[in-house]
Amino acid sequence: MDTAELTELGQQLRVDSVRACAAAGSGHPTSSMSAADLMAVLLANHLRYDFDRPAHPANDRFVLSKGHASPLLYAAYKAAGAIDDDELLTFRGLGSRLEGHPTPRRLPWVETATGSLGQGLPVGVGIALAGSRLDHGDHRVWVLCGDGEMAEGSVWEAAEHAGHEHLDNLTVIVDVNRLGQRGPTRHGHDLDAYARRFQAFDWHTVQVDGHDVDAVDRAYGEALSTRGQPTAILARTLKGKGVEAVQDREGLHGKPLADAEEAIAELGGLRDLRVEVHEPPVTRMLHSVPTGRLDLPRWEKGDPEEGVATRDAFGQALAALGTARGDIVALDGEVGDSTRTESFAKEHPERFFECHIAEQQLVATAVGMATRGWLPYASTFAAFLTRAYDFVRMASVSGAGINLVGSHAGVAVGQDGPSQMGLEDLAMFRAVHGSTVLYPCDANQTAGLVAAMAGLDGIRYLRTSRGASPVIYGPDEEFPVGGSKVLRSADGDRLTVVAAGVTVHEALKAADALDVEGIAVRVIDLYSVKPVDRDTLRRAAEETGCLLTVEDHHEEGGLGDAVLDAFTDGRPVPRLVRLAVRTMPGSASPEEQLHAAGIDADSIAASARLLVETAVLP
Repeated sequence: MDTAELTELGQQLRVDSVRACAAAGSGHPTSSMSAADLMAVLLANHLRYDFDRPAHPANDRFVLSKGHASPLLYAAYKAAGAIDDDELLTFRGLGSRLEGHPTPRRLPWVETATGSLGQGLPVGVGIALAGSRLDHGDHRVWVLCGDGEMAEGSVWEAAEHAGHEHLDNLTVIVDVNRLGQRGPTRHGHDLDAYARRFQAFDWHTVQVDGHDVDAVDRAYGEALSTRGQPTAILARTLKGKGVEAVQDREGLHGKPLADAEEAIAELGGLRDLRVEVHEPPVTRMLHSVPTGRLDLPRWEKGDPEEGVATRDAFGQALAALGTARGDIVALDGEVGDSTRTESFAKEHPERFFECHIAEQQLVATAVGMATRGWLPYASTFAAFLTRAYDFVRMASVSGAGINLVGSHAGVAVGQDGPSQMGLEDLAMFRAVHGSTVLYPCDANQTAGLVAAMAGLDGIRYLRTSRGASPVIYGPDEEFPVGGSKVLRSADGDRLTVVAAGVTVHEALKAADALDVEGIAVRVIDLYSVKPVDRDTLRRAAEETGCLLTVEDHHEEGGLGDAVLDAFTDGRPVPRLVRLAVRTMPGSASPEEQLHAAGIDADSIAASARLLVETAVLP
């Protein structure tokens, strides 16, 4: 489009943003109006995208990081012919695809859910990394950010990572409209302030009047011609551009215009321009597919004598999975020698990604790669995943399929102390919509669950442990997700101990000690914390009358609460006692930690004796 046509298209996008918000009675028209010219030039002159084939591998990728400006995105979809005017006016309505903040669950052209600010650029970095290092295509990633979200630390994690990786297929467009929700942003219209920050991370920067369509067009062209660096286009704009009553005025964020009809007239009235978006180039891109038979590592029961750490089994299993499947990628937060992703890195260096100590970027990269059809396993210490929890939450909103692995879980970490102990992670991941939460206790179980995760949907979390554990399952044992293993059982069982991970071995020791005293105890390995094995737990409750849960995790939200979930259908809740970490640990040996927390074999046996004695009292 030429200058006049681009100007008219920008006005159309403003008008349609105003109309959509007026129809909904809510929304963010002024945030959409500031970026309308930026969107118009991109859509008409630079974006290469086949709306009929959103999965086309050569499509450019667009991420609206300022997701509250969704009216602008939907107005652009209308201009491209992807939706019609009737659908545009269903914005924010019940059952509409046009949600207040866009999600790929509803619309196939949306790459990732946004609206939690500061996430679009990190995910865009993941998409760009997939394009440059995995897909080896020439498609580009365009990310439209607001200036307010530049205060988020995750933006600068992404900026540093993109600069370090020389992602010249990535362009971020910052809509510097000066105003946030409650007033001016930190830097206002100071484009130099943003330029200095991006340049410090080795970005090419372009400063531009965001309402001069010819200047914007040239800036996009400059981004396309830049090699060896990502590009940040810093566009000075006015919030509410084009309508005097709202333009560059405070206090109007997230509010429909008071007089939509008058605003539309001031913007020049309705238009119905159609944009012929550039087709992606004809190209042949070979995507990795499963390449061979999966040969998981195998251990025999009781061998080796010192046991195997589940983190070690994870590393070996992931490397084997990467050999069998060419779509597996591994990511780590600079602790690969501890999480054991180094095994994958050594065997498949072209599919290993070091994200350094930037856990938000770690998860965002996994989400971005998943949008491109790759299957990521991202690992760090369980405790540090708390820093990326909002990215996990938004990944679930997106419907992303990613595998997250947290090592060094629980007080069993030992001398490192509480800062390194994941004691909230089971609760965290159980709360995520549609998630799967797995906690293996031995090497063969870990390997089986690592492989099983590859066939699941949604957010999958695997918890691994630092110390060695006995191998108690044979190499051919199967571990279906949603299942459990009954390790000890007899007709005269007085109670059931439910454990997972490190506490399984403590429960077995306690059961042996109690057996000598004539107290028969059933032991269940509840390796699938979510979904939980309801049938086995209900049967144990009926047959033994009491459940004792023991977990290397805080009491809230972990194994004990997962067991309670088996009785949420109106069934009587059985007698239930929970052993968990209830104090703030210090530094001590793993054995001392378990004892201090009251979750070791002696503590389990003592609780069991008390429960049995109480059960026979009149």
